Amino acid sequence: MRTRVLGALAVADFLERTRRPAYLVTLAGAVVLGYLALPPASSRWVIMNAGGYRGVYTSAWAGTVTALAGALWLMGAGFYVVRSAIERDRQTGVGQVLAATPLRNAGYLAGKFLSNLMVLASMAAVLAVTALAMQLARGESSSVGLGVLLLPYALFTLPVLVLTAAAAVLAETIPGLRGGLGNIGWLFVWMVFAISGGGVPLGFGLARASMRAAMTAQHLRPAEFSVGFTQVEHPLHAFAWAGLAPSGGFVAARLAVIAISIGLAVMPAAWFGRFDPARDRARGRVTRGEASAVDPVPQPSVNAALGHIELPHVHTHLQPAAVPGVAAPFADLAAGVMPAARAAAVYRPLPRTGAGPRLAFGRLLAGEVRILVQGTSRWWWLVAAAVDVAGLAVPAGLVKPAGAGTALLLSAAWVWPVLIWSRLGTQRRENGLDTLLGSYPGAYRQLAAEWAAGLALTALAGLGPLLRMALTADGPRVAAWLAGALFIPALALLLGTVTRTHRTFQALYVLLWYAAVNQVAAADYMGTVLAAGRPAGPPALSVAGAGAAMLAVTFAIRAARHAAR
Repeated sequence: MRTRVLGALAVADFLERTRRPAYLVTLAGAVVLGYLALPPASSRWVIMNAGGYRGVYTSAWAGTVTALAGALWLMGAGFYVVRSAIERDRQTGVGQVLAATPLRNAGYLAGKFLSNLMVLASMAAVLAVTALAMQLARGESSSVGLGVLLLPYALFTLPVLVLTAAAAVLAETIPGLRGGLGNIGWLFVWMVFAISGGGVPLGFGLARASMRAAMTAQHLRPAEFSVGFTQVEHPLHAFAWAGLAPSGGFVAARLAVIAISIGLAVMPAAWFGRFDPARDRARGRVTRGEASAVDPVPQPSVNAALGHIELPHVHTHLQPAAVPGVAAPFADLAAGVMPAARAAAVYRPLPRTGAGPRLAFGRLLAGEVRILVQGTSRWWWLVAAAVDVAGLAVPAGLVKPAGAGTALLLSAAWVWPVLIWSRLGTQRRENGLDTLLGSYPGAYRQLAAEWAAGLALTALAGLGPLLRMALTADGPRVAAWLAGALFIPALALLLGTVTRTHRTFQALYVLLWYAAVNQVAAADYMGTVLAAGRPAGPPALSVAGAGAAMLAVTFAIRAARHAAR
């Protein structure tokens, strides 16, 4: 009976998630990944580079290369697709209903784990079908072997999917990891595994050793192996490869990864609050998710949301009734439901004012700034201030080459506010205020003020390095700083407006930042990749233009949604 209930819970949750646009987008991504993994023979863009070679497009090669690429891709992107299962039950009230049933904590968590695994496995299945279709389309081998095609998925992809599904459940049940910190933390975990892919849990070393042995037998000398979308100097040369021959020890290690992951998925049953408000309050939690020092604020007050809204054509002179400052129709509500001070703040009529547009926008901007940084702890501000002071005070010649120290500190300064930036464009939706604020007549001014609030935060976070560059009269790097300051909040606002969730920006921005820190010039939006002391990345005007274009797209999307109401 319990097994039947557990299966029904997992299937119902799986079917609910498959109706979401994010799931369809990820499936489309699986098809694209399968296409890119087996490119035309003349292509210089590859997913798997076996030291300057590639295997003939047989079922063994098609299955192995797509399984390896899929393991990496689903471990990263798949985590963000499945990680909100428990939080959604918390917000919708379904969790409280399930908590009243005989279903135990371990059963509930196991159901969520199975649901996560089903979602990820369906994506891997689409990738496997695409691999078979691409093998036949390329025409290098018409012999189909389902066993050798699916074996790499069992050895490489399945253990990674089990680990990712379990990690999503674990992150949603650990205090402090429900929100942005969990998103950022998993991204760095994924990077560590991707860099050391030869070991546990990815196990890529088996494929690498098998291919190297096959090439050695054919008197070929491969260079360095890599898995990832890269450009090569010339098309890869083909070699014959029969497929994998895993040892018993390797298979046992893969089964151990699966067993440990399942244990991690049900382990939180020991402390999971079971959606009990009393247990949540006992642990110092909030009702709708964990609010860390820099996570998106779960429930901003109505005062904060409405305090900056101006109604230019509405003037009222209603007299207060039982509660001073509160209009008569709301006096009993204020007295019986909420404290008088809060009710007065919410319902106080707007005074007549002759303030001009500039002053009105200033108040609007101040309100957006307060909303953006609401709930940020003083420790966060102290760290941000320390980075600014270091950027200004550290001697320019302390780190070689010249300017590298300032670039390093600017990189630190412009990753620290990532969880606050991710609130841009998302708070209206996540806090249930989208409908209320949608009636605000100055939609464009509100959006401009929201972006300007992000710009103010970006400028404040990177102020120290900017002053250091200005003092040394480093014009090109100052221009790059200005372009980056325009670009970051525009990117956050666009992604938040399009996806209506903070997780998208948190994942994509950290990847972009990581590439810039690792001296990938094409990804340098901050001016921190230097060549002869000058920014080596895209021109400042290009970065600023990209920011302006994203802001224009955001305005268009908001205008279309506003007109459709």
